[in-house]
Amino acid sequence: MSKTSKMSNKPDARLRTLKIKSGIVKRLAKEVTAYEKETVQEQERLQKMKDKDEDEYNIRQQEKVLQESQMMIPDCRKRLQTAYDELKEILESEKDLEESEDFQTASTILQGAVPQLTS
Repeated sequence: MSKTSKMSNKPDARLRTLKIKSGIVKRLAKEVTAYEKETVQEQERLQKMKDKDEDEYNIRQQEKVLQESQMMIPDCRKRLQTAYDELKEILESEKDLEESEDFQTASTILQGAVPQLTS
């Protein structure tokens, strides 16, 4: 067996990096969505508490919970933007991998993350 045939069986390190970066973008996009949903739920909960004229202390606590959720969104979005840019750069610089399944998956994940960046 020649050296070249041994090397062809070894997974390309670029594909591994592509998988890792894709996973990061996918996870962060989910996090942004989750925090946005959580913020809406906490806002609704706060409004119900105010409508029911609940204890002022509980309302303040709920406001803190809402604030914490709201503060997480910009941080997550910033991390997502960084990961998005890194993955986009890899896809643009590794055009020779275009035919691979991992490249196609990464491209799909990248497109799927756009709404979380702009919302």
